[in-house]
Amino acid sequence: MPIYEYKCRKCGHKFEELVFKEREIKCPKCDSKEIEKLIPSGVNIGKGGRSNDSESCPTGTCPFVK
Repeated sequence: MPIYEYKCRKCGHKFEELVFKEREIKCPKCDSKEIEKLIPSGVNIGKGGRSNDSESCPTGTCPFVK
């Protein structure tokens, strides 16, 4: 069961939520259902879901970096 970070579009509150299957997620502050899932910081999304940007690997020896 993954933990995701969300942001409420109505009040701007950021929160984390343990997600169970198809459970409805609501803002714990204002109870709004208008939320968006945030991409965790430090995640590079490139081709195939992995980074292919050599700038993301300072040594040039990181796996999956071309």
